Amino acid sequence: MDSNIRHDASGFHTVLAAPGRAADIPAEDDVYGWLVGSWELEVLRYRIDVRAQKVRAEAHFGWTLEGRAVQDVWLMPARGTSTAPVASGVALHMYGTTLRVWDAALRAWRITFLNPATGQRDEMIGRRVGDAIVQIGTHVDGTPIRWTFTELTPDSFHWTGSALAADGVTWNVEGEFLARRMTPQRLR
Repeated sequence: MDSNIRHDASGFHTVLAAPGRAADIPAEDDVYGWLVGSWELEVLRYRIDVRAQKVRAEAHFGWTLEGRAVQDVWLMPARGTSTAPVASGVALHMYGTTLRVWDAALRAWRITFLNPATGQRDEMIGRRVGDAIVQIGTHVDGTPIRWTFTELTPDSFHWTGSALAADGVTWNVEGEFLARRMTPQRLR
């Protein structure tokens, strides 16, 4: 490939982004649309308890694929932080994306999360369960996982990701974030 050729990604972004939910997704099944926008994340746990390190991250959500998907990007550390912190030997680096695609036959959302920095890949099904959003699936190695959004308000949520231990009974928290919607003046 000629390194002198300038590639313009604006066409890609234009066709990827959508202004809102597709009309064929019922409003009552619009589980993720309220997340659209930018969020500041306080990292409580990322494999280990990191509250003392005061790690900050960020997430950005948008409608994509003609409004039939909600896609996000999760960044840890947040932009503007010079290096990824390390806590007790655990690298706190994430630059991943989640694609949540509406599946009308299931009346649920098919979800794939990818973090190329670590090789993590997770597949889930997401639905509203009571006042929470629950995503059930597996890590690439087959380990059962459960990711939940709780304490939902228009401007905040609590996200917890757990994996089932080898005993088949115990759920271990792998990640936990408190999110607050970024105000326009705090967007980077």
